[in-house]
Parts: sequence; C-alpha cells; structure tokens
Amino acid sequence: MMFDKSEPSHHPRGLTFWIQWLVAMSLVTVLLGLLTWLITGDIQTQYRILAGFAILGSVPAYTALNVYDRRREGSFNGLIRLMGGWLLLLAMLSVVGFLTKTSELYSREILLKWTMLGYLVQVAAFLPLHELSRNYHQRLREKRPALIIGQDKLTAQLVDVLLEQRQEPLVGLVRLSGDSAIAATGRVPVLGDLTQIRQIIAEQEIRRLYIALPFSEMNRIERLYIDLLDVNVDVVWIPDLASLVMLNQSVSAIGGLPAIHLNECPLTAQPRGALVKAVLDRSIALLAILLLSPLLIAAAIAVKLSSPGPVLFKQQRHGWNGDVIKVWKFRSMRVHQDTRVEQATRDDPRVTPFGRFIRRTSIDELPQLFNVLLGDMSLVGPRPHAIAHNDYYADKITAYMARHRIKPGITGLAQISGARGETETIDKMAKRVEFDLKYISNWSVWLDIKILLKTPLSLVSKDIY
Repeated sequence: MMFDKSEPSHHPRGLTFWIQWLVAMSLVTVLLGLLTWLITGDIQTQYRILAGFAILGSVPAYTALNVYDRRREGSFNGLIRLMGGWLLLLAMLSVVGFLTKTSELYSREILLKWTMLGYLVQVAAFLPLHELSRNYHQRLREKRPALIIGQDKLTAQLVDVLLEQRQEPLVGLVRLSGDSAIAATGRVPVLGDLTQIRQIIAEQEIRRLYIALPFSEMNRIERLYIDLLDVNVDVVWIPDLASLVMLNQSVSAIGGLPAIHLNECPLTAQPRGALVKAVLDRSIALLAILLLSPLLIAAAIAVKLSSPGPVLFKQQRHGWNGDVIKVWKFRSMRVHQDTRVEQATRDDPRVTPFGRFIRRTSIDELPQLFNVLLGDMSLVGPRPHAIAHNDYYADKITAYMARHRIKPGITGLAQISGARGETETIDKMAKRVEFDLKYISNWSVWLDIKILLKTPLSLVSKDIY
C-alpha cells in the first residue's frame, strides 16, 4: 500500500482550484446579471442574493466532486465532474429556495437559461485553463528527473504509479547491493546499487529520489537520508504497509510532526464532503418519498393483504460506528418464530409470493428512505447486516466490523459490483466486505453519485431472492 500526498482527501485546495473557480464564478455571476437585465430591465435584489449564495455554495459543491483537480482524469472526465458540481450546486440552491419559500420570486425563464448557459460558459473557461495547468505542471515534472531505490513488489508498483498516473520522468532504479534481485517490471533500467548512488544522481541530474523500502530497513534509510542531505535532491520515502488493512489512509502533518493516517472515518476526515453527502441524502430521500408515494402506499396495502402481520419489518442492525439502529423494510416473509437469524435463500418457504416480487425488484428496501431521512442511513454505503450475522462473521473475516466506519446505505459498491444476494459461504461474504472497505477507502460524493446511477442496472441480478 502506497500513499500519494497529492490525494485530495486531506489536502487543502490549491492555487489551481482557486484560479479556475474564480474565473468560473465570475462568468456565472456576470451571466446571471446580464440575463436578469436583458429580460427584466433591472438587476433585482433577489438575483444578487442568488449570486451570493451560488458563490458560497460552489466551494463545498465543487470541492466534494474534486472539480478542477488536475491530478484527476483528462478533459472529458473533468467536464463530467464540472457538470456534476454545477448540478449539485443548483440542487443545493433549490433546497434553500424550497425551505425559505422564495422560489416564486425568480423568473423561470432566467433560471432555465442560467442553468444551461451557466454550464457552457464554465466549459469555455475550463478547457483552456485545464490545458494550461496540465502543460505547466508537465513542464515542471520534466525538469525533475526521478530515481527509485528499492528491490521488491513495492518498487514495481511505484514504477507503474510514477509512469502511468503521475507521468514523472523516471530515469531508473537503484538496488540495495550489487547482487540483490529487483522485482521491477523492466520498464526502466537498473542503474546500479547504493555504492554508486552519488555518482548516479550527479550523472543523471536527479532532482527527486524515491526510497521504496520497508520499516525493517529503517537504519539503512536513516543513513541514506543523512548521507544525501548535502545533495540537491528531494527525498521521498514510500513505506511498505501492504500487510496492514488501512481505511481512508493519508499522510498529513500535525503541529509539524509527520502523521500517517492508517484508519480514519471518511465522514470526519472530510467534513465538507460529509455535509454535502448529508444534504444530498436527505434531499434525494425526501424527493424520492414524494415521487414514489403511490408505489409505497400500494406496496403497503399489498403486503397487508398478502399475509397476516405488520406492513413493516424492523430489524436491529449496526449503523455508523457500530451504533444499533432499526432498519425498515416492507415485510416479505410470513410471520414466524426463528431461534436464530437466517438469510433468505432461493425458494425460501418463509417468503410470500408478493414478498418474492418486492425482494426481486428491491421494492422491499424503499422504506429505508425514511431511515435516510432520519439520518440513520445513507443512500450509498455498506449494506447493514443483522447483528447476529455481524457476531458470526466478526472473528472469521479480517476487518469485518470496519464496514461501520461510515453510514450504512440502501445501495453500495458491493451491490453494483455483483456481490449481493445470499452469502452462504465465508468467501462470498469476504468478497462483499472487500468491496465495502474499498468504498470506505475511496469515498467521495462523486463515487456516491456514480453508484446511484449504476444501481438500477444492478437490480436485474439473478442473485436477489
């Protein structure tokens, strides 16, 4: 496992963000004023207030989706992120307008044109600025030839990252000794061993040196670092932590002291993103409840008529940080007494005919929208399991309970990746947990949006009973 200091999780917004944000918001604000003046003949107070809210709201919205992050994908994906940020900002403004009952103060014509043209003027600014930023940083990297000291799988992984993701001018590798093996991929040459390090740095004009060695080589790392203090080269240590299960890992400084975050809850590590996630969750949940109310009422009636018993099935499950919550579902089984909690299986006799239908279509999960509205769950996150199941798997699967480092969700990365349905073997549950931990380690609002968009396609799975 390697850390990338450029990861945005705990990294402050840089100059690139603020320049592009300033240009974009200036254009959007001028556009709103121009449209208002052309259509109404005046720039009324409510539109000035709207512009102010748009400027303030754009910072958390664009930050949450990593808009203008030059370390991310190319121009096309950057435009997709820009669209996501713009739509998220508009959604936030709509919620404010709805809650304050001020929506009727604005002209629909102005808002519609501002919505469409606002994105287009941002695109017009984004493309040249993105290209200028990319070329500028590429020229900086070209002036900083890099070298790696290492000899194992971590070295090979670092080679791939530097060449493919960061596109750094990697000159070659240096092994620990003349007879030591090196597990690199052959993509860059081996220039020598540590006895030749100064000569290699001088001949190749190296400006950045990566040390890819484990903690067991700490004495060697320290000697090497001290020896190279008088050489004009940046030294970066990439510790080998592959044996550790880490969540949302990052590197930061605490009062000038280096800190490696091995396990950190994404919602506390990214408070702005967590706020956007909470607003997005509740807004979409409320809208979904209103739009799906006829379906919810019809399903409730059908459940009541299908078999005796309550409409809703409420089960205690573990939520965020292991707190016990009650998860709501439409009852899909006949009322029965179980000495232990058992997962539903294919052709399970406990499931009613209508219950089989709502389980197959995931309609039985819709009452969890109220769990989201109450704040117990999120739209996206690891699916909450019954407490009895958690007790069973906790000591059988490594880091199983780490799934609760984020709010449980109605859907998740495991569900859209095919790891849904019955988990009758330890391996199947371990695969689901693997996806859950991957989600926690890579969480972002943008990832939530992608999972929500892909969820309808996952409902055709044959593994839903």
